[in-house]
Amino acid sequence: MKELCKSRFEIFIYFCEFLLSKLNTDKQTMLVKIYDTNPNPIEIRRVAEVVRKGGIIIFPTDGVYAFGCDIFNAVGVEFISKLKNKDLRKADLSFVCHEMSQISEYAKMDDVAFKLMKKNLPGPFTFILNGSSKLPKLFKNKKTVGIRMPNNAIALDIVRELGNPMMTSSIFTDEKTTEYITDPELIEEKYGNQVSLVVDGGFGGLEHSTIVDCTEDEPEVTRIGAGELVY
Repeated sequence: MKELCKSRFEIFIYFCEFLLSKLNTDKQTMLVKIYDTNPNPIEIRRVAEVVRKGGIIIFPTDGVYAFGCDIFNAVGVEFISKLKNKDLRKADLSFVCHEMSQISEYAKMDDVAFKLMKKNLPGPFTFILNGSSKLPKLFKNKKTVGIRMPNNAIALDIVRELGNPMMTSSIFTDEKTTEYITDPELIEEKYGNQVSLVVDGGFGGLEHSTIVDCTEDEPEVTRIGAGELVY
């Protein structure tokens, strides 16, 4: 009888260990390691495909880690807005582009704005521009959009592989401990059940981007952040 109980106990322990290992394996698949200095094209394609299929990701920038989704993914954009407790109708929306020609497709730039952006991008800036007619329907009621081209090879490669901009919004920065903002493993621990994938691009920063409004005749810095504007 004792041996039977022992056998059942061993089976139970084995079953628990199997479930634990399975959970850990599944958890690890949520965190994709990519090096900023030399992004792996296979992993970049994997991440871009998740975004293309409607997934929400968290990815590194040249500042704070950010949520991201395809700008044509209305459900994803709305979901990120809800995550940030923002009213989509009133929220200022930003997206990441990988080059100047892509920016010109979705936003209007005069010569002053173009030259200013050319000097400062890629970099930790959000440039506020008037939107173009090519913006998705979700953005049509927005007169302006925020444009990001972060100085981060991972972010730019994901957008390049995706083929169109990615809507972005930084993760929460009101955490009591900075580790949940900067450490990708802890970021995955906190948000892993809310997003499709977390890109581990190393420790992130704490500073937000500098916001530059280019919708008037003269560009104006409306928020001082990580970037120092070069005129």
